[in-house]
Amino acid sequence: MDRDPGRPLGAGRFSTTVFTELTALAERTGAINLGQGFPDEDGPEAVLRTACDALVSGENQYPPLGGLPGLRAAVARQRQRRYGLGYDPEDEILVTTGATEAITAAVLALCGPGDEVIVVDPAYDAYVAAVTLAGGRCRRVPLLRDGGTGFVLDPDELQRAVTPRSRLLILNTPHNPTGKVFDRTELSGIARFCVRNDLIAVVDEVYEYLVYDGAGHLPPAALPGMRERTLSVSSAGKTFNVTGWKVGWCCGPSDLVAAVRSVKQYLTFASAAPLQRAVAEALDTQEDWVTRWREDLRGRRDLLAAGLTGAGLPVITPEGGYFLQADVSDLTRRDAVEFCRDLPAAAGIVALPTTAFCEKPGAYRSLVRFAFCKRRDLLAEAVTRVGHLRRPSPPVPSQHLEKT
Repeated sequence: MDRDPGRPLGAGRFSTTVFTELTALAERTGAINLGQGFPDEDGPEAVLRTACDALVSGENQYPPLGGLPGLRAAVARQRQRRYGLGYDPEDEILVTTGATEAITAAVLALCGPGDEVIVVDPAYDAYVAAVTLAGGRCRRVPLLRDGGTGFVLDPDELQRAVTPRSRLLILNTPHNPTGKVFDRTELSGIARFCVRNDLIAVVDEVYEYLVYDGAGHLPPAALPGMRERTLSVSSAGKTFNVTGWKVGWCCGPSDLVAAVRSVKQYLTFASAAPLQRAVAEALDTQEDWVTRWREDLRGRRDLLAAGLTGAGLPVITPEGGYFLQADVSDLTRRDAVEFCRDLPAAAGIVALPTTAFCEKPGAYRSLVRFAFCKRRDLLAEAVTRVGHLRRPSPPVPSQHLEKT
């Protein structure tokens, strides 16, 4: 087989993700990392202690492929308590190594070469990678900017994406990177679309607890015709500030969950047993902690938004998650990619161009994603640094005094 001599041995269709590159850049330069979405403070102390106790009490061998029964039961209680959705923990809930594994295993299980997956654009990069691994093709439907204040999904664009090879829709709500929370009217339209076109919905709900200003998270599985065709995916990382634990799960009808399980066994087989026990406790006992954390995040969001706006970067306020979009067009003539490339050296900050999540730059060319899940002192310092990037005011024409 001929190989391009300029291409490293082993290089394939995938390269290092932008998250990995920017995190490494932040570590190397000491920049404030507002690019990657992880908090810099730990979650509930009681949950951390439970994990420690499980580690030292001998719970360190393989858990069952489907996950610890106690965690599956806790997930079932959470879905029933919050959304009125009943799932059998025996065969309708699967514990995974984070939400990314659940989504990837679902795509690999349910799609084959030539099949098509509809993805809302911008999209978390793992969705597209999963479809590529399956030999499928993404049909990306853009979220449109709504007068600069938010984002909307055009139902006609969604319908135009359907072909005879369409198998899945991947939907993320609350949405990363835009912070959009799809409301009941929008989700009802998406549900009718899935039913009409006989599509399976894989719904990424990892930010389900992190919604603000009266917005509410509605799982698409709760809508008519969707329970039997939806895999709902979530995880502990974003909810309980334990992103490094990589404990997630998917819920759905037994046949779909069985398909995901059949792939998962050849990926990771199982996730860390001590952490599963701790997550089960968190789901049952820590909703008050999550409520306080959500309110704290809302304050951090507002702090960063006000600071960026004052520094000349208008913000699109997110309804959920922990990222906000800032428009750099008033501050620089460069696009967001160039702006973010120069930002570590110019201001000691790492942020992400939103076009990193897009197939086509379009209306996102000037948008930058900033994470606000960091300590308040770091956010305040970041705002100060961005303020130093303001365009200098144009020189004032000299005034010639009229001779008298």
